[in-house]
Amino acid sequence: MTIDVRQPNLRLSWEEGDDVVLSLVPLQGHWTEEQYLLLTDQTNRLLEYADGTIEVLPMPTRDHQAISRFLLFALFAVVNQMGGTVFYAPLRVQVRPGKFREPDLLVLRDAQDPRNQNRYWLGADLVVEIVSADNPERDTQVKVVDYAEAGIPKYWIVNPLNDTITVLILSDRAYVQHGVFHRGERTSSKLLEGFSVSVDEVFDVA
Repeated sequence: MTIDVRQPNLRLSWEEGDDVVLSLVPLQGHWTEEQYLLLTDQTNRLLEYADGTIEVLPMPTRDHQAISRFLLFALFAVVNQMGGTVFYAPLRVQVRPGKFREPDLLVLRDAQDPRNQNRYWLGADLVVEIVSADNPERDTQVKVVDYAEAGIPKYWIVNPLNDTITVLILSDRAYVQHGVFHRGERTSSKLLEGFSVSVDEVFDVA
C-alpha cells in the first residue's frame, strides 16, 4: 500500500493481518504525531506511537477481554459513584508530545478533569494493562517507564501468565511497588478508597 506522507487528509484502506504491519514499515521512524492520530482515527487496530515509530499491538484474546470486562465493571461501580469515569481500549493517552499509549483501562476520579479530552486523554489517575503473552516486557517493563514519564499516579499490571496483580504507585517520578497480589488475596488501592478485587475472581473469569 502506498502512503503519501505529504497528504494532510490521510485516508487509508485497512486490510487484514500482516498487511497492516507491512504497510507501516517504509515510514518507521518518520511518522508524525498527526499522521499517527489520523491512522488511529480510521481503524480499530491498537496502535501505539513513540518518536516517529508506530507499533501494531496484537488483537486481544477472549481471555484478555474477559479480564478487562470484569475489571471495567468493578472499577465503574466505585468510580462512577465518586463522580469519576472509566474507559477502555481503544482510547489513546498522551505520555508526552510524540508518545502515545493505548492502556487496557483508564480511570479519572473526576469526570470533569481537563485531562479528559475527546480525541485522546492527557493523562489519567490510574491505568491498567493486562499482560500479553506475545511480549510481556511491554507491560511489565517498557510501560512502567512510560506511565511514570506521563506522571500517572497508579499503574496496575494484571498478569495472566502468573496470576498476579502488581499495584505500582508513583513516587518522585518513578514507580514503587504498593504490592504484588496473588491468588487467595485481594488487591488494595490507595487511590480508590474502599476498592479491592479478588485475584481469584479476576483470573477465573477468563
